[in-house]
Amino acid sequence: MRNLFIPISIGLLCTSFTIIPGKNIATKPPMPNAGLLASYTNLVTLYQNSHLSEHGLSFQAFEYAWKGYEELLMQNKISKQQYLTICDFSQSSACKRLYVIDISNNKLLINTYVAHGRNSGGVYATHFSNTPESLESSLGFYITDQTYNGAHGLSLRLKGMEDGFNDNAYTRSIVIHGADYVDGARAKSNVMMGRSFGCPAVPKKESTNIINTIKNGSCLFIYHPSKDYILKSKLLNG
Repeated sequence: MRNLFIPISIGLLCTSFTIIPGKNIATKPPMPNAGLLASYTNLVTLYQNSHLSEHGLSFQAFEYAWKGYEELLMQNKISKQQYLTICDFSQSSACKRLYVIDISNNKLLINTYVAHGRNSGGVYATHFSNTPESLESSLGFYITDQTYNGAHGLSLRLKGMEDGFNDNAYTRSIVIHGADYVDGARAKSNVMMGRSFGCPAVPKKESTNIINTIKNGSCLFIYHPSKDYILKSKLLNG
């Protein structure tokens, strides 16, 4: 897919935001009942041992990611269970908002930058779509598929697992690929990150490692505290 960036000066801190007036209001996940307490305790331990808070990922975003991950495990959709990847689009694109978590070893394996779609917003992503040619990012859970070599080099196909939210990902050619317009130099220079045509593009120098780590059946979650998604996702509310 083609990509676009617009160099523009910014001055934003790497902090998550949870409210977009009139549209996106985060809904806090319910506390688990007694039967789920042990699992909840393990979740907290994983979050703490992976130092996710120190790297900007809220517990709320992580808890949603874990909920969907467990649902997909029960549905036998995940063949590569060791890794859980989260793109936290509540954060500024100037932040390292992609997280690859090594569940087996309780650690954060990769933390880097990731682009959102051109029509999803500027520095922050605020709009999302499952519609072809929308040039917007799609929220929800994905399963990584096979790799291929395309216009952006090594790329990773994604299967959207949520009807109405991201199930058009394959036909839209929404993939993980490397891009020169996504890197730390832009953040340090106070220049806005480039935006894709809907793909979660990652830094070119890191793309091969990221893709080879999570390819072939791992879980990816693209998060934003959009009320419409949080309340209607079957994986979060199953």
